[in-house]
Amino acid sequence: MNKKKKPFLGMPAPLGYVPGLGRGATGFTTRSDIGPARDANDPVDDRHAPPGKRTVGDQMKKNQAADDDDEDLNDTNYDEFNGYAGSLFSSGPYEKDDEEADAIYAALDKRMDERRKERREQREKEEIEKYRMERPKIQQQFSDLKRKLAEVTEEEWLSIPEVGDARNKRQRNPRYEKLTPVPDSFFAKHLQTGENHTSVDPRQTQFGGLNTPYPGGLNTPYPGGMTPGLMTPGTGELDMRKIGQARNTLMDMRLSQVSDSVSGQTVVDPKGYLTDLNSMIPTHGGDINDIKKARLLLKSVRETNPHHPPAWIASARLEEVTGKLQVARNLIMKGTEMCPKSEDVWLEAARLQPGDTAKAVVAQAVRHLPQSVRIYIRAAELETDIRAKKRVLRKALEHVPNSVRLWKAAVELEEPEDARIMLSRAVECCPTSVELWLALARLETYENARKVLNKARENIPTDRHIWITAAKLEEANGNTQMVEKIIDRAITSLRANGVEINREQWIQDAEECDRAGSVATCQAVMRAVIGIGIEEEDRKHTWMEDADSCVAHNALECARAIYAYALQVFPSKKSVWLRAAYFEKNHGTRESLEALLQRAVAHCPKAEVLWLMGAKSKWLAGDVPAARSILALAFQVFMKSVKLEWVLGNITAAQELCEEALRHYEGFPKLWMMKGQIEEQEELMEKARDAYNQGLKKCPHSTPLWLLLSRLEEKIGQLTRARAILEKSRLKNPKNPGLWLESVRLEYRAGLKNIANTLMAKALQECPNSGILWSEAIFLEARPQRKTKSVDALKKCEHDPHVLLAVAKLFWSERKITKAREWFHRTVKIDSDLGDAWAFFYKFELQHGTEEQQEEVRKRCENAEPRHGELWCAVSKDIANWQRKIGEILMLVAGRIKNAF
Repeated sequence: MNKKKKPFLGMPAPLGYVPGLGRGATGFTTRSDIGPARDANDPVDDRHAPPGKRTVGDQMKKNQAADDDDEDLNDTNYDEFNGYAGSLFSSGPYEKDDEEADAIYAALDKRMDERRKERREQREKEEIEKYRMERPKIQQQFSDLKRKLAEVTEEEWLSIPEVGDARNKRQRNPRYEKLTPVPDSFFAKHLQTGENHTSVDPRQTQFGGLNTPYPGGLNTPYPGGMTPGLMTPGTGELDMRKIGQARNTLMDMRLSQVSDSVSGQTVVDPKGYLTDLNSMIPTHGGDINDIKKARLLLKSVRETNPHHPPAWIASARLEEVTGKLQVARNLIMKGTEMCPKSEDVWLEAARLQPGDTAKAVVAQAVRHLPQSVRIYIRAAELETDIRAKKRVLRKALEHVPNSVRLWKAAVELEEPEDARIMLSRAVECCPTSVELWLALARLETYENARKVLNKARENIPTDRHIWITAAKLEEANGNTQMVEKIIDRAITSLRANGVEINREQWIQDAEECDRAGSVATCQAVMRAVIGIGIEEEDRKHTWMEDADSCVAHNALECARAIYAYALQVFPSKKSVWLRAAYFEKNHGTRESLEALLQRAVAHCPKAEVLWLMGAKSKWLAGDVPAARSILALAFQVFMKSVKLEWVLGNITAAQELCEEALRHYEGFPKLWMMKGQIEEQEELMEKARDAYNQGLKKCPHSTPLWLLLSRLEEKIGQLTRARAILEKSRLKNPKNPGLWLESVRLEYRAGLKNIANTLMAKALQECPNSGILWSEAIFLEARPQRKTKSVDALKKCEHDPHVLLAVAKLFWSERKITKAREWFHRTVKIDSDLGDAWAFFYKFELQHGTEEQQEEVRKRCENAEPRHGELWCAVSKDIANWQRKIGEILMLVAGRIKNAF
């Protein structure tokens, strides 16, 4: 039935309409007005909310924090000294300037905190220690009583009264259920009657035991209620005796699971088992429970397998460690009874027993093990008289004649003649023992030793030591020509018998020969094996490494033999000749060095350094004519000939030689430099200028020539001409740090510091990675800016020795002694050839170091032999110092250094 639709449905409400106002239903709030209740862990409606804002609780905390951030700028929150409790500007925008300021303040706070950190930590540590001394923990107060608890016996522990218990009597003294085993007769009786109950009915006890008021007793009144089954008399009976037998059988099966069915030995690994037990034995006063556990486990091992020797040994050592020596002796003697064929058990028993008893134990052991070498050795050790020792060992050799160890022990006790007789018998019994053959050869005469070694080679054709001993024997008797043949035959024979020639082993044998003084043998061995097993392209590298290794092992003759062989293979290699020459210089004699250098220049006539080394050796020995003759042979070393005459004061001869050299080598800039310096020394400035200008025409890219000409003009007062020369040199040689540096220093010496700084800036733009320019730039700055400049220099040239030296000098100027010393060490480690670094380092130690530190720097400098450096070369190349040694030059350079930086 259709109802008429209300006319107001679907129409908007009239203005001012309030639902329920007419009924008075406006005084309450429903859930729809305030929304559903939300738990703090409920997620928010925004599915893409960032972390920390994904739950209702997070939003509430954020709102609460926003409320807390509101500033309280009331007058009651204002203090005249501290101001407002909060920040006046916390609500303002946080800009980048604020962030930088905060970072600076934080860095300052951190720096101040680090300065006080050590003192603060020390103070806190002292306060904690003081507090713990005044108020120790309860655990510390009762620690001594805890230790004494180990002495409490079980009876004393059980007699300690319990703490008062608030429980009632029934709870304190519960009546435990009592279980009484039922006798077998009970089961047998009821089995006969056909009853199969296994428990007693409570009603039976209530009405007078097993008799019930119901007729029939325990039998059911219903026929057929007991069906035939396992427990019925009709099908069988329960035999308690068989149950006991089954139980014993089951136990036997379980025990058999851990036993081997063949030998009866335990399948548990005895070594690992006893290792575990040994790890439980305390080496010092440990826990008594660990000792008891170890003792029980070892007892279990002994009982399970009484014929296992390590069990008895471990048990005895456990008792020995715990101080029960007699118990240990008793156990090990019981072990000898159970394991009479065990060598280790007898030796352990002899060790644990005192002297005479130990001898008796060893005698008993010999009866059981007459072939045991170790027992005989132990018996000899127990004897204190030499005669008794000999008697024991000879008795042992009767039973075990093929024991090398016994023969060696017996021979060591004999005189040489008796030892030779015994060794003759020993090599018959032990023909494969190399040691016995070699020992016999050492005791025999030369002829007999050769026979002995020949027999040894027949019996042992695969041992190299016999051949090497034969070679040493020939060398000792002056037959050095036989040494080479013996070693060659040895290599051939060993290879024929299938022996691989191990190059490393032979080199070690050669080093041993070198240390023993057998020079010819070690050199013959080296020559025979040095080329074995090496690829052709690796020979030079490998041989140089072998030579260095021999030098490190102090086997100098081996190294000399390697160099000699390498020079035969590579006669035209300058690097090999140089290595050999330096070896002779450091470890040989002057005569050996000069002989080697004569051969070297014959094979490498174009190697300038070899000619110079030969001339220098003659020169230092005072043989100036010989030095002149060597230099005359080397046309490419005219320069050294000129210098020799120059330093000797023969200026005219030096000038003539220089002119002759320039006719042959006019493109050699050092000759032009020497000609100009000689003229400059003689105060002939015009001739010196002409020499430098002629040299620059032939060698326009020689930086030292440009520098010498510029300094000559500066020296005679022609500053403008000097500046023009340097500008011209930079045009012809762009990006040259040396020329830029000289230009900067020229302006600085003239007092034009601004121009010097401008030139330095241009120089660093053109040569941004030049360490020598950066090192100069650091000290052109004012003192406050030097540190910043040094940081920039290190960024550009981190491993440049000039920059590292400048930083060391900077720390030195700031009186930071430790840091300065550290940076000096870095500098000389990176470039030990820089003489200026050694000079500044030595000057630094003279002012701030001890005598030991000064001596260390001087010795290191002498070993490094520096050759470069502006200040160093100015002193070392001065003709007045031509006879000075490295240490003297170091002192001269250090004396010229002033602390004006």
